[in-house]
Amino acid sequence: MVALKLRKIGNSIGVILPAEVLAQMRVGLDDTIHVTETVDGMRLTAHDPEFEAQMEAARKVMRKRRNVLRELAK
Repeated sequence: MVALKLRKIGNSIGVILPAEVLAQMRVGLDDTIHVTETVDGMRLTAHDPEFEAQMEAARKVMRKRRNVLRELAK
């Protein structure tokens, strides 16, 4: 567990993430991270749940229409 302090940044409040945490998350400057609510609290992740839902829908279409997509690729 890593304890984080809230800091004033301009007119906002921010959190400084240690380099070890950024490395574990595989994120860096200008990357986007997401906060999602869980039953235990809040979760900070580089994973975008909306994008994953869109990709799952695309995978379903690709499985169902595999032959049509193969023909279109020719």
